[in-house]
Amino acid sequence: MSGFREAVLASGNSLSGWTGFSVFGVSQHGSLPSPFDAPAGNRLWGPQGSHPLAAIGLEELVKRSSDGLDGEITIKEPVKIGEALSGHLKLTARKNINARSAVFRLVGALLVERQGSREERDSKGNVIKSEQWTEINGSVFDDEPLIEPALPAQLTAGQTFETDFMLPAPRLGPVTAHMGSAAIVWALDAKWDVSMGGDEHVAALVNVKQNLDYLRSGAVRLDDGAMFDVYGSGDATISVKPLPPLAAGWEFEVTVNWPGAGAGRGGRLELQADVDAPNKLGSVVLFSQPVDPAAFKAGFTTKITIPADAPATLNDKGVAVHYRIRALVDRAFRSDLAVERFIAVM
Repeated sequence: MSGFREAVLASGNSLSGWTGFSVFGVSQHGSLPSPFDAPAGNRLWGPQGSHPLAAIGLEELVKRSSDGLDGEITIKEPVKIGEALSGHLKLTARKNINARSAVFRLVGALLVERQGSREERDSKGNVIKSEQWTEINGSVFDDEPLIEPALPAQLTAGQTFETDFMLPAPRLGPVTAHMGSAAIVWALDAKWDVSMGGDEHVAALVNVKQNLDYLRSGAVRLDDGAMFDVYGSGDATISVKPLPPLAAGWEFEVTVNWPGAGAGRGGRLELQADVDAPNKLGSVVLFSQPVDPAAFKAGFTTKITIPADAPATLNDKGVAVHYRIRALVDRAFRSDLAVERFIAVM
């Protein structure tokens, strides 16, 4: 079984050997907002059909501290929607800092892949040069200043400061999620706003997880049957144990009873993911097992493990991720037969 991001990378053109060469001499595309701008610019784009975002781990996005501060934010996990965000800030000033203000900020951003292209034409309108690429862009959807705990606006070189904090986690989410071609990310950023100079900060990625009560409340839009143990699809039933939602990294049991599976050259059972985003991903295979079609008719049971890095089911900020179990029968000279059901992952 491959990881989620590994499966996304495998579904696109390879980034192996990519140098960022451009026929137009442009060496960089894409941009990320602060404080998620740690990756080098040449990692923010790749050849057409590639997935450069899938090659960047969320832990690589946030630089721990700026040049003027030696600091670290440690966060007590888990952090769940609607609950508390607690932890500890410790820092030492590397230089004198005289800021207009210093405050904690909870920042949420959406990162997406987009397709780009450029062409050059001659005086007759003929294309003489063209290129296509995939680039990563990001936008902040939440930037909330937090009044407490108070941070000192002035620091002298060598001065240390530390404090515990307990802050509200995002009240309505969304969860932190790396979807391969899109990502929702949160960070806690202690920022010093310096007049006539570069701002200073200490920051940490916040892994916001789904709250089961919030998920069950109906506030999250789910696909039909995603929270059921048994779900009918055509003349088949597909059941899962334990009852969804299922957590990333869990092993679960699947039973397919499909009397009308028919005969074919072969069959298979798959766990697939779909990502609705500007750079869509369809039918990313996370698990696949060959199955004799006759076994589907008699009732077939197997176990599947959800990749540990699989994002939670979500539908927010213009992006969505869905998971489905799909049973297929490959028929010669005819279209395949298929039955499927959705499952909720958290």
